[in-house]
Amino acid sequence: MGKHAPGPIKRFLQRNAPTRDELIESRWLRPVRRYIAAHEYWRFTRRSVPRAVLVGMFIGIFLMIPGLQMFAAAALSIPLRANIPLAAAITWVSNPATTPVFLLAGLEIGSRVGFHTDVDSFLALFERGASLGEWGRWALSDAAPAVIFGLFVIALGLALVAYWVSLIGWRLWIARRWRQRSVDDQST
Repeated sequence: MGKHAPGPIKRFLQRNAPTRDELIESRWLRPVRRYIAAHEYWRFTRRSVPRAVLVGMFIGIFLMIPGLQMFAAAALSIPLRANIPLAAAITWVSNPATTPVFLLAGLEIGSRVGFHTDVDSFLALFERGASLGEWGRWALSDAAPAVIFGLFVIALGLALVAYWVSLIGWRLWIARRWRQRSVDDQST
């Protein structure tokens, strides 16, 4: 079977993501160094990949604090035996382009289950480029429980869907590789 050039995501991660050795040497990660050094958290297996997708998707949507997301995904990957770098990468599902969509959807879901919210005030803050202080006051109002509940529902739902899609996708990918290997063996 011939070698394929890495895809754009893999090339991006190879250029920009810290290596395992760099993470092991980080003084900030000293308390979890033994987990980072363990190969099981870096291998792509039929169990570790879907778990990483589940963790990364849930944390990425529910937590929405850049930097803290990746740390939380890595920490949650340890007890779940998920692939740490993949879980951390998937947290980028929430980014500057998607965050307003998730927040608005969370607010809408929260308001539908009975939390008192004002979607118009959210949109007004967003449209006028409100300061961090204004966003903080809004977050501490009645809207906060609605957004938290809505984000939890969205994060859980999308994480479960992504888990099953990745589980099925992994199995299909392996089956395709086995078929290709069989074809290659027959042609030689």
